[in-house]
Amino acid sequence: MARIPPSLRSEYSLFRPVQTRWNDNDLYGHMNNAVHYQLFDTAVNGWLIEQGLLSFGAETAFIVAETGCCYHGDLMFPEMIEAGLRIERLGGSSVVWQIGLFREGAEDSAADGRFVHVHVTSDGHKPVAMNADQRDRLSPLVMAG
Repeated sequence: MARIPPSLRSEYSLFRPVQTRWNDNDLYGHMNNAVHYQLFDTAVNGWLIEQGLLSFGAETAFIVAETGCCYHGDLMFPEMIEAGLRIERLGGSSVVWQIGLFREGAEDSAADGRFVHVHVTSDGHKPVAMNADQRDRLSPLVMAG
């Protein structure tokens, strides 16, 4: 099976800075693989909060239903990471995110993540359609093609 190549900086229009922390490194001297998922959540949820699409105590929320990561290179503290965000698919009640983790200024990603958010009711976590305003705020991040 052919290995998936790293994503390129030029494939993303939005970047969010994420600072690594001392405890992100493991005994092998690089960032522990589980930390990548925390960075994905931090980048996406930070953007959602800024857009008014995620707030604590709201009637609806976006929850993660599926995740995945392809590792291309080491990351470690004290690097500053630039997380590229894009949307692979915007469904009626779901969003498929792609996140590229880049060393500051690097052209190729060190890791590529994918996760599926499902828009649900906060009480019972039943899928619910996104409204027009939510879709309008998410639409600019949908990948071309």
